[in-house]
Amino acid sequence: MTSITQQISKEKLAGSIDHTLLDATATKEQIRQLCEEAKSWGFHTVCVNGRWVAPAAELLAGSKVAVGGVVSLPLGADTTKVKVAQAKEAVFAGADEIDMVADLAAIIEGDSKYLRSQLWSMLRVCRSMRPAVVLKVIIESAALSNEQKVFACQIAHQVGADFIKTSTGLHPAGGATVEDIKLMKETAPKCKIKAAGGIRTAEQALEMLAAGAQRIGTSCGVRIMEEFKAGQ
Repeated sequence: MTSITQQISKEKLAGSIDHTLLDATATKEQIRQLCEEAKSWGFHTVCVNGRWVAPAAELLAGSKVAVGGVVSLPLGADTTKVKVAQAKEAVFAGADEIDMVADLAAIIEGDSKYLRSQLWSMLRVCRSMRPAVVLKVIIESAALSNEQKVFACQIAHQVGADFIKTSTGLHPAGGATVEDIKLMKETAPKCKIKAAGGIRTAEQALEMLAAGAQRIGTSCGVRIMEEFKAGQ
């Protein structure tokens, strides 16, 4: 970890982290703690379920930490109309960023018309806001073949999504890999990449950033930062 550690500052690492709590059993006190940790460490965003977007926005008001809301997590199988409604609700509740699970059936079947239409619909919602809301498209990369990953990234790139995100972190196939980050970056050079799913150590986070990711989605942000500080 030492060589990579020397190439990045503590502030830059913290600023790449989306501090995440998506447990169904999360409580108000846990959300409060999540937000306090994000402010204390200087994380980029807290990422929460729709139920907690408004409370998180209130807790983070006046801070530099953004609020991220998830849409169609974890399956991505909601209709476009439902996803758009979820996104609007999250944005009106205070979300600065939307992490949406793409329609995986469309990716697997190569249905470019459906996938492109869905991403356009979501992007219109995000772009209609002032300031614009960031859209991250989750493709669940571990569950896809390389051909399917390339297809999904090409559509997201063509539509103009802000980020392509590897994983929900909830699929049994697994989460982010360095190889997938490199493939996604190569396939969609105009999109930023968010690595998420199974990133629990500073070494893993740094490897993802070195591979081309701009954001790290993790529920282990505090642990990662403590490990990073200890390794300096």
